Amino acid sequence: MRASVCVLVAAIGLAAHPAFAQADRTAVTFWQAVQARCDATAAKPASELGRRIAQMAIDEFTRFGGHRIDSNGRLFHFGLTEAKHGDGGGDRQPSLGQLGWWQVLKYWRTLYGNDTLDMIEARGYSDAASSADGARIATLLRVDAAPLLRAVENVADPEAREVLREAALRAAIIDTPWSAAFVSYVIRQSSVAANAFHFSNAHRDYIYEAFATSAAELSNAADERIYRACPPNTRPRVGDLICHQREPALADASEQAVRERIRAELAGSPEARSVRRTHCDVVASIDARAHKMYGISGNVYQSVAARKLNLRRNLKFAAAQKGNCGGSGQWTLPEPSAAPGLTGQCSLNDRKWFVLLQLR
Repeated sequence: MRASVCVLVAAIGLAAHPAFAQADRTAVTFWQAVQARCDATAAKPASELGRRIAQMAIDEFTRFGGHRIDSNGRLFHFGLTEAKHGDGGGDRQPSLGQLGWWQVLKYWRTLYGNDTLDMIEARGYSDAASSADGARIATLLRVDAAPLLRAVENVADPEAREVLREAALRAAIIDTPWSAAFVSYVIRQSSVAANAFHFSNAHRDYIYEAFATSAAELSNAADERIYRACPPNTRPRVGDLICHQREPALADASEQAVRERIRAELAGSPEARSVRRTHCDVVASIDARAHKMYGISGNVYQSVAARKLNLRRNLKFAAAQKGNCGGSGQWTLPEPSAAPGLTGQCSLNDRKWFVLLQLR
């Protein structure tokens, strides 16, 4: 415990002042109590709802025909993407369900119904289509899908009109992040009601909600939501969500510091919540003998992806997913003539995992 207190103090950046020390003790006490509750639930078998959510994620991944990422973080099977027209198999005509963009549109329609076209947008750049000058500064343009489709209706030829309509939809689907829409789709299709989960196009909405549920539980307040927020060092069960953050301002922050920031912001307005760039995978399967788990999520390299993640020997989640991609010595492509060398993480599983949303 002493070591964890030191880590938390360093991560949050608290000074040796009595008020700050008290705040730190409060945080440690809070997360100790949460962890105890999380561990007690994790020791139980997965619930029927958890199994339904996991199976729905597996079914949707299979239906989409998406990417597969191994436990070293290597993409070993490249599947269907959001913009692809089926599998390109000769003269065989695909069904609508084999079109990546149609599948993603299905997620959006489940989330927003008749308002879907107002919630997805296509992006362009001023004069980019007519300019031959690649050095020009690109000015971003945005437009909802709805006005694009209204403009398409002025085209007389019905075939050209349908092609343009689908092109506008594909552009909007490609340009609008849909990973949270995928999670919302999977959970809604598992017969979860709106009072139990915040169906949203942003992961942060149900992440902050789960933190609020953890706080409510400790004060014995009533809460109908199905997820609580647990430290990632928790044994996952199928139906849980494992989440990472991509905030540039938090690039060097510890997982404890990120969780404390979210907890501190619960009392403020939703607009003031600063942990906005997040992503969650559905825990779809646990391979206890191999100490592995499978997470499934959407909008991973333009597809639905299943990734194999490492568990510790006690089957708790391992937040460090560095992987082993063979090392930079295996990459012998010569350096470009006028650019720095290639940098970045090797493993596609090496993310800033900071919270597990546990089914209560």
